[in-house]
Amino acid sequence: MSDSCCSTQPKFDGASAGFRRALWAVIAINAAMFLVEMGAGALSGSQALQADALDFLGDSFTYGISLFVIGMSVRVRAAAALFKGVSLGAMGLAVLGMTLYRVFVTGVPDAPVMGVIGFLALAANMGSVLILMRYRDGDANVRSVWLCSRNDAIGNVAVMLAALGVWLTGTPWPDLIVAGLMAGLFLRSASQIIAQALDERREAVRIAAE
Repeated sequence: MSDSCCSTQPKFDGASAGFRRALWAVIAINAAMFLVEMGAGALSGSQALQADALDFLGDSFTYGISLFVIGMSVRVRAAAALFKGVSLGAMGLAVLGMTLYRVFVTGVPDAPVMGVIGFLALAANMGSVLILMRYRDGDANVRSVWLCSRNDAIGNVAVMLAALGVWLTGTPWPDLIVAGLMAGLFLRSASQIIAQALDERREAVRIAAE
């Protein structure tokens, strides 16, 4: 099992030209989709679309940090991953807060816009997933990239399901439920990244002390 704390095999640290090219590609994809989806979310009144747009923004930020710390020490990479985990957790809490607000101050979102943009975002994220597939295992810095990409694909499928639910019921509840579930996914991924980053930082300190 690649994530076992007992494994003696060094984890991939991202120090390859292929991984750098992959990061640049997905940074461009995610930045573009943040602008498209945030605008569409505001126009359609969809909380799920706006939550997914924030996920795109968070991913662009995450990938940029991952690119910057490639080749640095384990402690620096672990610290970067820890920061990304905390940021992802904060984003999850923000989405949860916005969703709770919309429960009380809400209108019915535009289901067709949600569906079209959700499909476009899914296509973009599947492209990112395919680009990063070979790099899904590694240290906390590398793994955080994979988790963000996986979250994107799951989130886009969820947005499309929310659009269908809004269209069928004529209520905003499917949209709000999906936004809440996405917030939970952000928080769970954040906890995984933080836990691995802390383990790697402790291991780096132990090795340095020997």
